[in-house]
Amino acid sequence: MAKGTTVRMWHRTVFVLLMMMIAGFGAVIFSLVRLQIVEGETLKMRAVDNQVKDTVLTAQRGTIYDSNMKVLAQSATVWQVVLEPAYITDDNRDLIAAGLAQILGMDKNVILEHTRKKTYFDVIKRKVESDVKDKVVAFKDKNNITNGIRLIEDYKRYYPFGTLASTILGFTGTDSQGLSGIEAEYDSELTGVSGKLVTAKNAIGTDMQYDYEQEVPAQDGNSLVLTVDEVVQQILEKNLEEGLVNNKVQNRGCAIIMNVKTGGIIAMAVKGDFDPNDPFTIADKTVADQIAKMPDGEAKTKALREAQQAQWRNKCVSDTYQPGSVFKMITGSAAMEEGLVTETTQFSCPGYLTIGGRQIHDWRRSGFGSLTFAQGICQSSNVVFMKVGALLGPNLFYKYFDAFGFTAKTGIDLPGESRSIYYTAAQLTPINLATESFGQSFTITPIQMITACAAVANGGYLVKPHVVDRILDSDGNIVKSADTTPKRQVVSNDTSKRISAILRQDATTGTAKSGYIPGYRVAGKTGTSEKQEIKTSKEYIASYCGFAPADDPQIAMLVFYDEPHGNSYYGSYVSGPVFLKTMSEILPYLGVEPKYTEEEMAKLDASTPNVVGQTVAQAKNKVSSDGLTPQIYGDGEKVVSQVPEPGKSIPKGGRVVLFTDQQSKEKTVTVPDLVGLSLSQANERASQSGINISVSGAALTGTANAVSSLQSIAPGTKVAPGTVVTVSFIEPNHVE
Repeated sequence: MAKGTTVRMWHRTVFVLLMMMIAGFGAVIFSLVRLQIVEGETLKMRAVDNQVKDTVLTAQRGTIYDSNMKVLAQSATVWQVVLEPAYITDDNRDLIAAGLAQILGMDKNVILEHTRKKTYFDVIKRKVESDVKDKVVAFKDKNNITNGIRLIEDYKRYYPFGTLASTILGFTGTDSQGLSGIEAEYDSELTGVSGKLVTAKNAIGTDMQYDYEQEVPAQDGNSLVLTVDEVVQQILEKNLEEGLVNNKVQNRGCAIIMNVKTGGIIAMAVKGDFDPNDPFTIADKTVADQIAKMPDGEAKTKALREAQQAQWRNKCVSDTYQPGSVFKMITGSAAMEEGLVTETTQFSCPGYLTIGGRQIHDWRRSGFGSLTFAQGICQSSNVVFMKVGALLGPNLFYKYFDAFGFTAKTGIDLPGESRSIYYTAAQLTPINLATESFGQSFTITPIQMITACAAVANGGYLVKPHVVDRILDSDGNIVKSADTTPKRQVVSNDTSKRISAILRQDATTGTAKSGYIPGYRVAGKTGTSEKQEIKTSKEYIASYCGFAPADDPQIAMLVFYDEPHGNSYYGSYVSGPVFLKTMSEILPYLGVEPKYTEEEMAKLDASTPNVVGQTVAQAKNKVSSDGLTPQIYGDGEKVVSQVPEPGKSIPKGGRVVLFTDQQSKEKTVTVPDLVGLSLSQANERASQSGINISVSGAALTGTANAVSSLQSIAPGTKVAPGTVVTVSFIEPNHVE
């Protein structure tokens, strides 16, 4: 009995043990299946995360070039200062902390905390310039520090020309991401692909030395070649800023220069602007001082943010305005294309029209009497264009309004383009049609207006404005080029030529003569429009839009000032001289050859002969024989210098000052105030002051009442006698 019990107990024990073994092995097998198959990938990733550390290596951002491959924005090398705490001992810990604190301008105790971390890689400062990096290298060499401090190459964005083209270029943030302008619009092209520095960790979680590192190199971003010409941009910004100051403009000014055949933006400027190297600093000192005086708090933060957004805003593409009389070139083109008018179609202008019970006046309230259509453009008659608008009717007017691109964004490759506000054909009541026909009651962007102007000039083709000509990879290969195919033809080549001829006449004898340039066949139109959103007081926008040469248009230009508070707010007075001065400088630079009429040749300035080194008698004879007036300073027998210099332009009959000794060369005269004068008054005042004046603008067109509006050298400036000061003239009028 006892034996049987023993056997059963043994069998039971074996069974229990067997079950336990099966359960145990089953649990192990189940765990193995779960760990290796079900959770295998997750655990593998966790293991990798515990064993390696990734450090991002920044890719070099692509370079931005102008059309002549001048660098406008580039990423220059800077450095990251990295500690290797695992190599730092108590023997050199204090030395390293103290040395780096002094070089990097950091707190020593902060660096000491970094030196005690369990790692081989710890960034303590980024974007360190090369001069600071050199000091770190010198510190390491001097103290024989082979391990513990590392320097890793990084990149920082630079804009070599400062504020130049800032609203086109935009800027980047601290993480090298584009935040505005081209930098934002083409961020994905410019950024490139970041690399990695993979660092291994040991069993206790400490980074291992760089023998166990692996680097995945960064791929540099693509570069951009713009249509913008840096020289033209410089000229435009200089003259735009001068007009801003002279006319006391309150709400910034902007200007665009476009290739009428391709839509390429040769220059685009906004003043006031900012420095993309320091974009968060308010460039307008008056505004900056006002914000600085505010008490700290939410109001100050808000004011600073609004001021920053305002200076970054590209007025050329983001602001809308009523174009005023500049728009008459569009209404006129539509009417000519439809055969509703010709150059000689007669209109009567009594000075106003009554439409829908409302009396709408012309800018000349007494009227013009009988005018042809061409004269209606040159005199900028609102009455004539209200009648032209009525001939078109709502449907045809809207058809061309849409065709010229005013109902849609242009698609320019810049961020923040605004939409226009307008009436559809069904919404065009007689009074709306009348006011829209001369550029009021709707708002468009400056980029829309100049694009439409280019279509008027280039044979009727609507082009797409763009600022990037091509994209290059890091090896300089072309990745993509801009498509310059026109969107559509809006008017015929015949209509384009005929309107251009009328606009050329407008710039020669009409209301746009403040933009007249001898030899360059400028076509132009002025515009003055009231800002309807202003309720408390009247504010205006003054503009001038035109192109050249009128017989073979190459470039169009729009100048736009918002709220001028100077002597006048009319487009001819405010924007015309800036258009004139800029076109006078850039057309020769761009290789546009002048073609002078006989009348223009008779008025051209002469070239100063070279008489340096000649005797006084010889020099006087040479100057006089060239139709100029010699004036002698000094007691020497020979000419040692002259003003103007040899080969420089001088008005016919002008004064060439000859200096005959060193003492006489020091003589100076004071430039007088030459603004607000008639041509004869300006000549008399210049003669009395001992300087020459070169005349431009309306005074060259034979206009009897031309008045000087701008001079190239500021009043009160000390100059050598005989210096030539260029004076621009406008015809004072009240064109709206």
